Amino acid sequence: MDSTRMTSRERYRAQVRAEIKDHAWQQIATAGVTALSLNAIAKSLGMSGPALYRYFASRDELITELIRDAYRSLAEKLHTAYDAGADVRGLAHAVREWALRDPHRYFLIYGTPVPGYHAPAETTAISNEIMSVLLDAHATRPPKRVATRFVKHLETHRDWAGDHEATTPAVRQALAFWTRVHGVLSLELAGHFSGMGFDPGLLFDDELDALLPD
Repeated sequence: MDSTRMTSRERYRAQVRAEIKDHAWQQIATAGVTALSLNAIAKSLGMSGPALYRYFASRDELITELIRDAYRSLAEKLHTAYDAGADVRGLAHAVREWALRDPHRYFLIYGTPVPGYHAPAETTAISNEIMSVLLDAHATRPPKRVATRFVKHLETHRDWAGDHEATTPAVRQALAFWTRVHGVLSLELAGHFSGMGFDPGLLFDDELDALLPD
């Protein structure tokens, strides 16, 4: 809703919801998403539990809002980079930059699923925007036409690409890119490279060189 047309009550509600989400992110950063507690957030905001439930009806509703915000943030990051001329390699660095800025946000959408939580279909629509940008970028690259069992499988199972017009080899390349980027990032953000004596950023670049040869 346009903030210039919001009533004072609507502006106040939007402000309180934003404060609740800020406190939720603080909780997640401290103890993880499984420890997220609406009652604890209410206490930190100086309100009662029932009062907070007027803004978010349940913990799952709050988690959904946080997931939606995280996906939207990454989608906007990639849209901006791609519109500015970033190629596949540039998009990879945009994802890494976004993830390093806030690892907890990254792990909320790409980490271990929250026990007992099921994301609504609307969050999938936002995540598909991210996939669409990647497919756009890969569609401009010369495809590697390899006939593996998985490529043949993709010919009839292209749900990941939705209605995108990218060729099946381009879809396969985009999948390879996405899995490789997340594999390195997940290990880096979880601290698995700590103490190994090398620069994760250089490893990231090396993986991209192997994946995207000139």
